Amino acid sequence: MPDHSAARSRQAPTADSPDRIRNVALVGCSGSGKTTLTESLAVAAGAVGRAGRVAEGTTVSDYEEIEQRHRRSVQLSVVPLEWNDIKINLIDTPGHPDFDAEVRAGLHAADAAIFVVSATDPISAATRALWRECDDEAIPRAIVVNKLDVARHSFDDMLTDCHDAFGLGPDTLRAMFYPVYDGDRPIGSMGLLTGRSYGEPGPCPVSTEARESLVEAISGQDDTLMERFIAGEQLDTASLQEGLTREILACTLHPAVPADETGIGAVELLELITTGFPAPTHRGRGAPPCDPDGPLAAQVVRVAGDSYVGRISLVRVYSGTLRPDTIVALADGDRDSRERIPALTSPFGKQQRPVGEAVAGDIASVGKLATAQPGDVLYDSDHPVPLDRWPTPTPLLPVAIEAHTRTDDDKLSQALSRLASEDPALRVEQNPETHQLVLWCTGEAHAELVLERLRTRHGVQVDTVEHRVPLKETFAGPAKGHGRLVKQSGGHGQYAVVDVEVEPLPVGSGVVFAEKVVGGAVPRQFIPSVEKGVYAQAEKGVTTGYPLVDVQVTLVDGKAHSVDSSDAAFQAAAGLALRDAAAHSTVRVLEPVAAVRVIVPEEYLGAVLGDLSARRGRVLGTESPEPGVALLRAEVPELELGRYPVELRAITQGTADFARQYLRHEPMPENLAARYGESD
Repeated sequence: MPDHSAARSRQAPTADSPDRIRNVALVGCSGSGKTTLTESLAVAAGAVGRAGRVAEGTTVSDYEEIEQRHRRSVQLSVVPLEWNDIKINLIDTPGHPDFDAEVRAGLHAADAAIFVVSATDPISAATRALWRECDDEAIPRAIVVNKLDVARHSFDDMLTDCHDAFGLGPDTLRAMFYPVYDGDRPIGSMGLLTGRSYGEPGPCPVSTEARESLVEAISGQDDTLMERFIAGEQLDTASLQEGLTREILACTLHPAVPADETGIGAVELLELITTGFPAPTHRGRGAPPCDPDGPLAAQVVRVAGDSYVGRISLVRVYSGTLRPDTIVALADGDRDSRERIPALTSPFGKQQRPVGEAVAGDIASVGKLATAQPGDVLYDSDHPVPLDRWPTPTPLLPVAIEAHTRTDDDKLSQALSRLASEDPALRVEQNPETHQLVLWCTGEAHAELVLERLRTRHGVQVDTVEHRVPLKETFAGPAKGHGRLVKQSGGHGQYAVVDVEVEPLPVGSGVVFAEKVVGGAVPRQFIPSVEKGVYAQAEKGVTTGYPLVDVQVTLVDGKAHSVDSSDAAFQAAAGLALRDAAAHSTVRVLEPVAAVRVIVPEEYLGAVLGDLSARRGRVLGTESPEPGVALLRAEVPELELGRYPVELRAITQGTADFARQYLRHEPMPENLAARYGESD
């Protein structure tokens, strides 16, 4: 178990003004070392006495059993630290692409981002894409080059790789600290701006020219500093720190820090965060003024279920001060309710430590908000404040499930409702055509997490079953059918004779009933019975069990008995007539086709096109919405899209954006239709 005794003995860090808060998200791909870096920062700040290890399942951030078992984060975790009298809300986000919704929530709650890249691996395409998105949103960023103790690349080489991968300008990426080595082993670092040594003393292979270059980069966007620099004046550290903060805030400079798993880089990064990163008062992006005395405006970042304390809502306060025992309005645009704020807590991984209030700019946890969902806004009843929501990935991987036992079935609906309210990336569907219960997830790891939480949090065991695509059937050509029901078993019998003509209709027409009976062969009161029987049989299908569509069924003749004919008899005879028509015609299986849109870097376009062709896709065209990016539109049978989100991610290294929408049903190729019960 983690050694968090030191954390338990301390009070949660608090801040009485926004200027004393820094909200920072750690982002990067799986394996880059974000969670280990969080441990190093917690130890350096004195929040824990000993660093936990991912391999041992003892870290602060990864506290769920599934995280410890798979050695990866599945949710964002907040670890508040205190350094230089500044409260740092460190937001550790998952690196696996299935949990991108958690990354988006973490970035939305933060005021700056630290990209963690591993010196042992190339910079992934997904990390590059996320950097571009942060650039579009003008989110201040820094880079941590991690794992230098086991590196395949030097710090300088990694800076060059980052420069090229992120498309940075010549002065945009600068090392703020430089690693100090004892042979091949990093033992500390040197602050280029301050000249301060961190870790063990040793020679630092950095020339005065490197510091001068950094000072010039910081001064370049400030006329006063540039004039002093050109004049040869020795710029003081305080002025340079102020200039650095302005550069970081303007996204014109991204500082880089070396780090490794032994703790090198932790103190340096804490110094950078507290002296160079923006406070919440600098936040733009549609947020209200960050005033602790203003009207309350807070937003639910995420909702977690806990088997002991129930729902816990993580809240970012943008304006005003959130206090216990106050009544707030809670809304998401469609819902509007009033709830009382219970005691506030400060999250520290799994722990919840009491706090008295949360001022503007801070992050806190609120328990037992019954209706809260991620993105909901908390505000004073008289001062509604709209806040932008963050984008949530659309779940596109279907997982069909069934309750394992009757007891599980009784609890399943409520459990899924709770999970869906906590997880915006999960969609629960009761498919009316296949009658399957389907979980739409972002990937296999996300699906595994949902099933795990069903079992561990809610005590519900389910079985996964094959996901069925809603197939249909139709007539390939016109046909005639005869239905005769004659039964006599004492008392009133059953008698009805129905003759129908069936002809195919255009796609999307459904089932149309008509009648052309002459001479009263079928009494008028039984014609609605025939119509009802036709629709009932069409719903059940005529050969394969799939619903019959896109046909017109015309009643042309029939017979009735004065005593034995009835509504039920004519319904049954109508179904027999429709099945008889199918026996004398060709019935085609129809499969649903989706309109697919893929946005992908051009380097992967050929691979994506080849894969879609193998899936029987019809490419409608491509275009280039921006340089280096291709937008591909295609029509693809839904039978071929079951695992497409997972396989597209593998093909494009997680850089593609995929969307699908039902378009129509169309005939399935005969060689495939035979597997699904086509009848000639």
